[in-house]
Amino acid sequence: MSYCYYITYSNNPRYELADGELIDREPAEPHETVAGKLASKLSIELERQGHPWFIPRTCIVRLFTDAATARRPDVVVLDETALVNEPLWEREPVITLATSIKLIVEVVSTNWETDYARKVEEYALLGIPEYWIVDYRGLGGVAFIGRPKQPTITVCQLVGEDYVQQQYRLGETIVSPMLPGLTFKLDDVLSR
Repeated sequence: MSYCYYITYSNNPRYELADGELIDREPAEPHETVAGKLASKLSIELERQGHPWFIPRTCIVRLFTDAATARRPDVVVLDETALVNEPLWEREPVITLATSIKLIVEVVSTNWETDYARKVEEYALLGIPEYWIVDYRGLGGVAFIGRPKQPTITVCQLVGEDYVQQQYRLGETIVSPMLPGLTFKLDDVLSR
């Protein structure tokens, strides 16, 4: 738990914690561009649909109280009405309850294995209803994004205890079970 607090109080949001080890997640400019554009598109849609949800500027998701793992998703959609139940939120931007989270988006970097394997398992175990893997450079393994490797968004919807995954390529409209009516394509969030 002390590691989680180290990250929380750190002024440097570059790190997250995995099994007690600090992981440097300094993203490159294109990564930040994609994450920023996604957050903008999602914010507009949240407002349009009238949800009491928002995207915090920074946030830590502490997955399990008995594990030294805390994630900093690239984009996280929180339910503002559920935050009253969060034990740490009033003092620090730490989420511990799945009921507070509506959607997590991870933009793939060179450590793509974590986004496609480990985080899929972690977020499913936590009960996150929807998880997007945004692989804007097509870095993921063939087992995850197919052949030929190409830019892909994988939308994972929690059904029972597992995610059902749907992939979208360039030119295809993303379908979000959490946000019906959302209309955008991977092309809309890529760097120019």
